[in-house]
Amino acid sequence: MASEKPSLTVYFDGSCPLCRAEISHYRAEAGADALDFVDVSLPEVVVPADLTRQEAMSRFHVRADDGTLISGAAAFVDVWRRLPRWRWAARLAALPGMLVVLETGYRLFLPIRPVLAKLFGRALAAGPGGDREGSR
Repeated sequence: MASEKPSLTVYFDGSCPLCRAEISHYRAEAGADALDFVDVSLPEVVVPADLTRQEAMSRFHVRADDGTLISGAAAFVDVWRRLPRWRWAARLAALPGMLVVLETGYRLFLPIRPVLAKLFGRALAAGPGGDREGSR
């Protein structure tokens, strides 16, 4: 009998509008039922002993079914492997040197994530057309 337990636990910062949008996209994908999404920004969520809440909110982490904790670009690649429409990205990431390139890009992105998240959050709040007339 097959296990009903998801094969990958995805820890994400639900207080970040960018992160929420990305996770929402992944949740809607075929194969997402093999992923357990855990919003570590919720105070009632207990994070595992080998991962602090701050670490989980500041960098993308997943836990594989064998218990291995994976972070950064490698964590995204692990998610992509489990989503049929994203497997092409996982195959691309498997090319020699590509994971290093992805991790470097991710590390460059992390310091600007708060600014981008704030801008993204404002754009979402403004709606599809935005506020063209400014503040009233």
